[in-house]
Amino acid sequence: MPTLRAYVPDQLLAGGAFHGREALVVRDGLVDRIGQPPPGAELVPLPGRMLVPGLVSAHGHAFQRAVRGRAERRAAGSFWGWRSAMYAAARRLDPDALEKVARFAFFELARAGVTCAGEFHYLHRDPDGRPYPDPDELALRVVRAARTVGLRIVLLRAAYGRAGAGASPDPAQARFLEESPAVALAAVDRLRGALAGDPLATVGLAPHSVRACPPDWIGALAEAARARDIPLHVHAAEQPAEVAACRAEHGRSPVGLLASVGALGPTTTLVHAIHVDDADVAVIGSAGATVCACPLTERNLGDGVVPADRLLAAGARLALGVDSHAEVDPLGEARALEGHLRLVRGARAVLDDPPGALPARLLDAATAGGMASLGIPGGRLDPGDPADFVLVDLDDPSLAGAEASPDALLATLVLGTSPGAVKSTFVGGEPIVEDGWTTPGRPTGAELLADFREVMAELWGRG
Repeated sequence: MPTLRAYVPDQLLAGGAFHGREALVVRDGLVDRIGQPPPGAELVPLPGRMLVPGLVSAHGHAFQRAVRGRAERRAAGSFWGWRSAMYAAARRLDPDALEKVARFAFFELARAGVTCAGEFHYLHRDPDGRPYPDPDELALRVVRAARTVGLRIVLLRAAYGRAGAGASPDPAQARFLEESPAVALAAVDRLRGALAGDPLATVGLAPHSVRACPPDWIGALAEAARARDIPLHVHAAEQPAEVAACRAEHGRSPVGLLASVGALGPTTTLVHAIHVDDADVAVIGSAGATVCACPLTERNLGDGVVPADRLLAAGARLALGVDSHAEVDPLGEARALEGHLRLVRGARAVLDDPPGALPARLLDAATAGGMASLGIPGGRLDPGDPADFVLVDLDDPSLAGAEASPDALLATLVLGTSPGAVKSTFVGGEPIVEDGWTTPGRPTGAELLADFREVMAELWGRG
């Protein structure tokens, strides 16, 4: 049955501007208009709340939520040491356990104000490398986990062809490896068919990296993504060793290799793009590609700092992702993007160009930039956008003192708000989390927590 609702908060942030107590009018899950509630609309007063666009995690691996706090020691003191701990968890998750971990990870995202998640999915087979009877079993479990919580999801189906140039696969990689790009493309087509009835679940394509996919794979997958009009995501230049290995094998950087096989364009997202030189930055910018930064994971892993100022100046767009789920604080990702640059540049307000643009620029990366990266219109609450939004408590102490000034309120929202200020999350105009907990018709937070704790006990022991 058609729905027409008018949400009336004390502060409405939509279309890049504050609208005071005007209504956000939602018709059938889309933003209809901003203004006075029309006749016949269901009125939803929201006293004490600020309504803002939903946040987007454009890159994440939900199963890695099981690794949080389990690799914070000297033995995992590098990215590669952490990866070994991550592989150990990946190898031991059966379909039921994966779904329970993913469901809890997505619940945590929803509580933090995320309305849409890009899930970079590369667990495909059983621990011995055998396909499940349904070869898409694990991908469909992850999608179901997100949809059970209520999130919008883009399943970025990864292709993984090798351990690296001349490297023997780690036994844990048996779950990732496939024989050809045709296997990944067949899976993408099956998944698109299986999810066709759910407008909140779509599919993209993700050659894992230049380390894991030979150049001919990447070229074929990029061409296939264009033909299907779906987003293409790829890890690139996260680690210096990755860049060195690519140069040794191919005589060019990862970004240069991606460009040479036709994998860079406006629908391409490079995840990380940390260790890039001036030529790389220019190529990314001229292609109009997006860079998805994951600053809290990049900090946790010691990856380095995304040169967001140089990338933006060259013409790239930015998105943000929680990546390893080491922390879940979407606005924290935005402020870390700027904060890390302040440390390495020795200056403040690095991304404030033109002057005064910093808060809006960071919010764009956390909202519309993420939606664009995932091939979905929206992220600003303009008319026609999906009605994905978040309610923030205007009485939260972290926002105190900024209420009278729109500029101060936006800056405080982006750069100073406590995660606990997020109270409710709506997708398609419907609440999925209210006051930090799931809405009726979904598993309760207690159920999600109990399932997750049971999986963690089985993975790591009860001691």
